This record gives sequence, structure tokens and C-alpha cells, in this order.
Amino acid sequence: MGIASALVLSALRTQVTFFMSPSDVLKNQPKPGTRFRLGGLVEAGTFHKGTGTTSTFKLTDGSQSLPVAYSGILPDLFKEGQGAVAEGRLEADGVFAADTVLAKHDEKYMPPEVAAALKKSGHWQEQGAKPKAAPGT
Repeated sequence: MGIASALVLSALRTQVTFFMSPSDVLKNQPKPGTRFRLGGLVEAGTFHKGTGTTSTFKLTDGSQSLPVAYSGILPDLFKEGQGAVAEGRLEADGVFAADTVLAKHDEKYMPPEVAAALKKSGHWQEQGAKPKAAPGT
């Protein structure tokens, strides 16, 4: 029974991916190659389509941003200013190499981890709330 439990726990440890916001990543600095999910908003002005299916963008939680490189077809609803979760590994150069990118599927849904990170950073906006006015306007 003990050996079976140890094998199950070992298998689960290799299959579990943790969620982190850009602030968490920059604060905790996971080892390069550690697999996790990175979530936040796609930062405006950072999305660049490369050759083929390669693209780069930054995910932000409102206080920190992290560059993401992805090779694949992005979801139809992926765009700047929207919530996204990327799954992959942090490279030694500080770029998050994503092998999966998920985008929110309608305006009422945001992955719970992304919403929690935005609330923690003070950049959460309740549904139906008016955006804060910029200083001097």
C-alpha cells in the first residue's frame, strides 16, 4: 500500500502545474525549466506576430509584466487587454516559453487565478464598473 501511494504521489507531482502571476514569478524566480501556468492580461502594444505561427507578447498583472514566446495557433478571442493563461516554462533569459495559450471565452469569464492576481494587485475591475479616469482628465 505504501509503495502504491508513493508511486501515485510521484506521478501527481510531475503532472501538477502551478499558477503564477508575473509578480509572483519575478518575486519567487522559479528555476529555469520549471513548468507552470502564467496568467494575466495581454499588455497593450506588446503583441507581435512573427514568421509562421510564432508570436510574442507580454502578460501583466497590473504591476509587473513578463514576456511570452509562443509557437502555435492562438485562440480566436486572444487580443490585447484581455485575460489569458499561458502554460510552459521560464527560460534562462527570462522569457516564458509557452506551449499552450488559453484566452477567456466571453466578457463575463476570467480564469479564477487571473482574477485573484488582478484583485491582489489592485487592478481588478468589477463587471459593469466604469473604468477609472486617467489623472488630469
